[in-house]
Amino acid sequence: MDSTSTLLSELVKASQATAATSARNEKVAALAGFLAGVDPSEVPTAVALLTGVPRQGRVGIGWALVETSIANVDRNDHAAPAGPPLTLADIDTAVDTVSRTGGSGSDAAKRDIMAGLFQRATAEEADFLSDILVGGLRQGALAGVLASAISKAFGVKLSLLRRAAMLLGDLGEAGTIASVAGDAGLAGVGLTVGRAVEPMLAATSPDVPTALIETGTAAVEWKLDGIRIQVHKLGGEVWVFSRNLNDITLRVTGVIDVVRSLPVSSAILDGEVLGSSPHFFDIIHRDGQDLLNQPLHERMAHLEAVAGAHRIPSVITDDPEQALAQLAAALAAGHEGAMVKGIDTRYEAGRRGKGWRKVKPVHTLDLVVLGAEWGHGRRKGWLSNLHLGARNNKTGEYVMVGKTFKGLTDHLLEWQTEQLLMRETHREGITVFARPELVVEIAVDSTHASTRYPGGVALRFARVRRYRDDKSPTEADTVETVRSLMVTLPAHELPE
Repeated sequence: MDSTSTLLSELVKASQATAATSARNEKVAALAGFLAGVDPSEVPTAVALLTGVPRQGRVGIGWALVETSIANVDRNDHAAPAGPPLTLADIDTAVDTVSRTGGSGSDAAKRDIMAGLFQRATAEEADFLSDILVGGLRQGALAGVLASAISKAFGVKLSLLRRAAMLLGDLGEAGTIASVAGDAGLAGVGLTVGRAVEPMLAATSPDVPTALIETGTAAVEWKLDGIRIQVHKLGGEVWVFSRNLNDITLRVTGVIDVVRSLPVSSAILDGEVLGSSPHFFDIIHRDGQDLLNQPLHERMAHLEAVAGAHRIPSVITDDPEQALAQLAAALAAGHEGAMVKGIDTRYEAGRRGKGWRKVKPVHTLDLVVLGAEWGHGRRKGWLSNLHLGARNNKTGEYVMVGKTFKGLTDHLLEWQTEQLLMRETHREGITVFARPELVVEIAVDSTHASTRYPGGVALRFARVRRYRDDKSPTEADTVETVRSLMVTLPAHELPE
């Protein structure tokens, strides 16, 4: 145990205090009181754990492995933990080791590492660690609350903290700067080529004319059905980051070749990758000059000079008819919609800016619930992840085409658990299978070919809209209908 490291029990206590109240001020106070006593070097670890994800990100551990690790701990519920109390340094080191453990025998090695942690954990610490390791922590300590807590703990301006966190891509690191150097240190944070920046996001508009009313004169771009990328170039070095700031450089070699050929010494570009080809819509750094605060129309001029041949199609207009024609062209080309961006908009890193609007059609399908998986974390005790089936028009049977738990409220989780258990036919592991009697309306962005499910097709971004008690299973959509929404995904489909 590192005697200078913060005890895990103190973090768990702060986490529990946060979860116990719905009042934002009380959450902020509980977290600020804890963070004020954390060593500056451990602020990133503490902030990451409080958000429910280790500093290293998701470590690929499932409930089965965690439960096996706990089972290997040879003590009953009332026995004292063995060994010195756990610290943040202990957790960070263990997760670091687990994240780098792979290959033959890796599950056993991970199990031993985790068993060592659980052996030393109290019951409350073990529950917290279980949720952290499998990504099930739901305590309300989201980034906004934590940012306010860091601001309060170290007496810094919230606006400066947020700006630094966006430019660093790491709220915890911004917290360390706040604790050591205060407002002056935060104000000195700028873009660094090679380090991912939180991307600007778009709000949703129901249609193009509405979006134009919200933005005024705008650049109307095709919204490609690709993978969001942020590309950094410094001399001959190129880095590619995903929307979630993961380094995916080695998985998109085609992007690297294109970017190396661009007539610029240093740049940070925003765009999407389709197949192996990059398509850019923004630039926030060019040859030593940060462009975040320049209006979009000026950034577009920079982008044209740097990567004109690789720009996403765009027109500048305030005419709804011309904007609708651009949307129609995007859909005709097989893309998912249009982006409408006010031409005077600054690049608001990490924010869902009012000046960016996305417009795309939403498809809905009426599908039959074939079963559901028991949830964990916030959904523990409820049947959650739905197995969805479409009707085979020839046989009348229902063929699985996907799963989802997105869009389910606590009320729906409780209701569907009761309904599915009433219709239960059998169980396999964590899955309860049910008679195909319930019809649910599912919103999807599209569907795509897949060998994962028997129907040969899978849903993209599926979420529950409502249960259709007005429809019988025989009125559910067919596999053919699901396939009619099919799009061709990029060859290098990447996890976000």
